[in-house]
Amino acid sequence: MSAGLGSTRALTCTARRYNVPPVKARLVNMGNSRGVRIPKPLIEQAGIVDEVELRVHDGAIVIAAARVPRAGWAEAAAANSEGLIDPELPTRFDEVEWQW
Repeated sequence: MSAGLGSTRALTCTARRYNVPPVKARLVNMGNSRGVRIPKPLIEQAGIVDEVELRVHDGAIVIAAARVPRAGWAEAAAANSEGLIDPELPTRFDEVEWQW
């Protein structure tokens, strides 16, 4: 995020031409929890679809689009296909013929 937490710069989205200034919101009661209504332009700009990750960073609650588990692993493995599997090492079982 180019505009840091607490920044007063407006956020600009390239996919949609939103120029969203910093927004204040109120906490609302939601059962035993509290919630915040997030304006649609901010949700679209952040690329949030259905699921989010919440964390606390330097005293701020950070809401981010949920990451896909193991995203990019297949590409990384394909790029480094050699050296991922250790060479076969002989064991004592290789020295004696197997009996079933």
